Amino acid sequence: MDLSSVYTEIIMEHNQAKHNKHQLTATTHKERGHNPSCGDDITLALTVEDNIIIDAAYDGMGCAISQASTSMMIDLVKGKTVEEAREKVSTFIRLIKGEVNPDDALEALEDVVVLSNIKNMPARVKCAVLAWHTLDEALNNPSE
Repeated sequence: MDLSSVYTEIIMEHNQAKHNKHQLTATTHKERGHNPSCGDDITLALTVEDNIIIDAAYDGMGCAISQASTSMMIDLVKGKTVEEAREKVSTFIRLIKGEVNPDDALEALEDVVVLSNIKNMPARVKCAVLAWHTLDEALNNPSE
């Protein structure tokens, strides 16, 4: 199986998965992310206790890449500290910019590294990074 078919399979799997796409009843952080150029629109909700992301979910709509990237990100940050989540955001953004080799990011990002080829599709970069920027904003702005 080549990398492009693995990429396609993982994108489709996470795009269709609904395990992270739902409302959270108790949230400590909530942020809306919107990409006006293509219409991707998500609301990310987090429950953070003692500096640990206990739960996370999203609602919204968008292309397969934005929805899959959001789901994959949530899987990656649940159970992590806020600092670990911020490091993962930074690593992902650097990966998409081509500043980090996918092999070097594999340990930090796990399956998410399959999105590294997005850097070769400039029109889709914003789709892939939407959730990650939204997570960063959410962590900076706890809900009141």
